[in-house]
Amino acid sequence: MRHSLIKIEGLSKSFIKNNIFSNINLSVDEGQILTIIGGSGQGKSVLLKCIIGLIDADEGQVFYDGAVFTQKNKFEFIRNFGVLFQGAALFDSMPVWENISFQFKYSGLLSNNERLELAKRKLDLVGLPEATAYLFPSELSGGMQKRVGIARAIAANPKVLFFDEPTSGLDPIMSNTVNKLIRSLVKELGTTAITISHDLNSIRLISDIIALLHQGHIDFVGTIDDFEATENKNIKRFIKPNSIK
Repeated sequence: MRHSLIKIEGLSKSFIKNNIFSNINLSVDEGQILTIIGGSGQGKSVLLKCIIGLIDADEGQVFYDGAVFTQKNKFEFIRNFGVLFQGAALFDSMPVWENISFQFKYSGLLSNNERLELAKRKLDLVGLPEATAYLFPSELSGGMQKRVGIARAIAANPKVLFFDEPTSGLDPIMSNTVNKLIRSLVKELGTTAITISHDLNSIRLISDIIALLHQGHIDFVGTIDDFEATENKNIKRFIKPNSIK
């Protein structure tokens, strides 16, 4: 029986006098992919950063596996998380294998050879050849950089994956490839995922649950079937921007 692995209660955030969102309540069950959607500037990425502790929320709490995510246990929790940032956010000065295994660079847990072998295994999981390990990010295409970013996100076998606009900047063919990869990895690795996206094709391909963030509030939560059938005007406007005035 599934249970809520990530639960968000009453989360609010403002910058100076600019309210980003208020009283956000969401949950994602173990093994599910929750996609948070919304137009540009609605605060999706800020919400994601509040969930993973990169930004402190003004109010509310985030629960991981029933326990409250606090400053005291932040690093204990983060060990269970893997993140793909928008644009992949790779270190240009490091070869791919060091990027993937970076979290182990100063930990003393793995030797350089063990880190290299780890990187090669993760590259195989994301469908990239072993030789990619020795390349630098500047030598990779946009799609390859995204895959390397995903390989880094899964390096420590996290229980939860976070994806911030995973297909941004990619052509439709590569976007489909990345979407299918995310979906297959989540199922294969038995992880749970929260994704931020405004790409309709991505939303339909990877989502179990969809939540619409609109004007600082969650305006819709439902399955992909609910999403397609809803009469919610903001969802309809999201699907067909010119269909509703």
